[in-house]
Formats: sequence, C-alpha cells, structure tokens
Amino acid sequence: MGRSGTIFTVAELVDPRLDQILDFCAEEPIERVFLEDIARRRLGRFSATAEDGRLTALCHVGANVVPTGAGCDAFAGLAAAAGARMVIGEERAVGELWEAARGEMPPPRDDRPGQPVYVLDEPPEPGGTGLRRAEARDLGLLLPACAAAHREEIGVDPLRRDPEGFRWRTRAQVDEGRSWLWEERGVILFKAEASAWTPAAVQLQQVWVDPAARNRGYAKRGLSDLCRFLLQRVPSVCLFVRPENAPAIRVYDGIGMRRTISYRSLVF
Repeated sequence: MGRSGTIFTVAELVDPRLDQILDFCAEEPIERVFLEDIARRRLGRFSATAEDGRLTALCHVGANVVPTGAGCDAFAGLAAAAGARMVIGEERAVGELWEAARGEMPPPRDDRPGQPVYVLDEPPEPGGTGLRRAEARDLGLLLPACAAAHREEIGVDPLRRDPEGFRWRTRAQVDEGRSWLWEERGVILFKAEASAWTPAAVQLQQVWVDPAARNRGYAKRGLSDLCRFLLQRVPSVCLFVRPENAPAIRVYDGIGMRRTISYRSLVF
C-alpha cells in the first residue's frame, strides 16, 4: 500500500526476453515502434506481464515510461519509483497506469490526451527540396533548432535542464543517420529526426521550420521528400501530434497521412 492508500494488487511482473518483446511489438508495429526500436538496440529497462509465455503487457522504464498492452496498472509501482519526466503511449494503456499510480506520483505539469498518431505507407508527391541527412558540420545550426522544437512541444528548454545530455542526444541522432534538414543560407526550412526505426516503420519527431520561414509550404514539401526517402526503406512512416496543433495536422493531412490510434502524454 502506498502513502495515499493505493493498493497494488496486480499481475506478476517478469523480465521479458528479446524474442518475446519483438513478437509482442509485431502485433502492433506502429503503436509499439518506439519500444521495438529500444529493444533491438538493447537500450533501456523493460518489464512485462505474461500468460503461457506470451506477453500481455510491456513497459519501458526510464526517463520516459512507455506502457502498452492490457493491464498496464501492473507497472504503477515501477512508474512511481522511476522519477520519470514523462509517461507516454497508447491512450488506454497510459490511463490504466496513471489511475493506479497517481497517488504515488506528483501531479503532471501537463496532461495531453487524444494525441492522434498519423501513418503514411504510400509515397506522397515530390516536394522538390534540398533535404539531406544532417552532418556533424550542421550541429551549430541544428542544436538550437532541436532545442526550440523541444521547447515548443514539451514546454521545457533542454539546454537549461540538461545541456550536456541534450547535446549528446542531438549529436547521436546525427551520427546514427536519424536527422535530416533542408537549409538555405543558414535558415532551416525543414528538419526532423527519427525517434524510432524498425523493419516495419520509422517514427518521426521534432518536425520543425524556422519561425521566420513558416507559412510558406516548406513543412509540407520537406516532409513529403523525407517520407519518400524513408518509404524506400520501410513500409510505413508515423508520428504523433498534439490535437490542438492545427498547422501541423494540415501538413500531415496534406501529404496523405491517415489518423490511426491516439496517444496520451503526462509531462512532469
């Protein structure tokens, strides 16, 4: 029993094997793209529930807690102990975990239900851009842009909260070939990173245009060319967005992405 009187009487947790994680993620390859990517790269800590050797729920526990499956209230104790900056995932799974853990966790700074997940599996029309993979020489331009995108999305300046960690992560994305940009004369007309990459899908994050260059169609053109590039390598491209971000949703609709499930984010 926690200090609030919450009683955790839930399924027994197990340490899942990699093959179990991959089989489970294959059941919902878009929803679970981040979890599969992390597992394939042997990163992070996972916990799960299982029946007859097959996983029924899975959770990544780290700076972000990411639950999926049925009965995610089983991970409440882990989430409460993790000191996570965010709980994020499929809306029902996050809701199950949060209802069980809320008495043991601080109130979220922001609760974002109903975030639509968009998917594209057919190449859009070419955008005719100068999109290219980011290189180490771009870091001076890219780092403040990534920080600005993070600040717009999360409401926190990562260069103030964790400057060295954020610089390292930005550089790692460039080094891993997971960062793309279109820039002209030092102005970023479009940029995006891959937050997850599996054989089934690439999940994009931090789709961003310099504020001085917005409302000129650059985002649609840049995203079109990036999706064309990625769809030569994977069957699907996906991302999620806050429901109130109408300009971004117009871009995603405009290149033919379709809405699927919804995510929920709790930001601490």
